[in-house]
Amino acid sequence: METDKVFYKLFGEFPYIFFELIGKPPNLSNLYEFKSQEIKETSFRLDGIFLTLDSSSKKASNEPIYFVEVQCYKDKLFYDRFLTSILLYFYHYQPPNSDWYAIVIFDTRNNDTEYPQRLNSLKNPHLRCFYLDEMEDVSSQSLGLGIIKLIVEEKQKAKTSVRQLIDKARLEVKDAAIQRKVLELIEAILVNKFPNLSREEVKEMLSMELIKGTKVYE
Repeated sequence: METDKVFYKLFGEFPYIFFELIGKPPNLSNLYEFKSQEIKETSFRLDGIFLTLDSSSKKASNEPIYFVEVQCYKDKLFYDRFLTSILLYFYHYQPPNSDWYAIVIFDTRNNDTEYPQRLNSLKNPHLRCFYLDEMEDVSSQSLGLGIIKLIVEEKQKAKTSVRQLIDKARLEVKDAAIQRKVLELIEAILVNKFPNLSREEVKEMLSMELIKGTKVYE
C-alpha cells in the first residue's frame, strides 16, 4: 500500500487533520502550507513540510516548522537520514522560524528503529513519533483522525469504520466538493489497502448514496 502518498494527499487537502493528530488547534493550519522540498546537491528529499505562509511576519516566524515523515517499513538509518535532511534544509533555505519539530508517523511501532544516541540532543526538544496501530478508536469522534486510523485497520473493522466515517461526513461536511474529496480519500485507502476487493465490495463499503460522482462510482 502506498501509504505515504495517501498521507500527503490527506495533509495537502485537509491540513487541519495533521494539527489535530499532533494535539494542536486545527485552525493553526490557516498559517501553513504543506509542500515537498528537495535538498539540492544531495539525494535527500523532505517529503512533507508545513511551512508558515507569511514568513516575513513576526507571528508566522514565531510558529514552528513541522517536518513530516510517514514510515511504514523498518529502516535502521531512518533517523540519521531524516534529521540530516532537516539540518541540510536549514543550511540551504535559512527559514526565519525560531523552532521546529520532526514528526514521524509510523503505521506500527514494530517499524520504529533504535534511535542513534549521537543525536540525543535533538530527540526530546524536537522529535515526536505517532503510532497509528496504538491510536484509540476515533472514527466515531473525529472524521480526520478516523480516516488516518483506517489505514491500519483490519478488513472487518475497516468496514465498520467506513460506515461511521461516511455518516460523519454526511453530518459534518456540508460542502459537496469537500465531501467528495473526503470520500475519494477513503476510497483511495480502501483500494490501496485491500487490492483484492471487487468494485462491488468497495461500492458497498462506501455506500452508493454518497459515492456518486467519485472515481469508484464512475
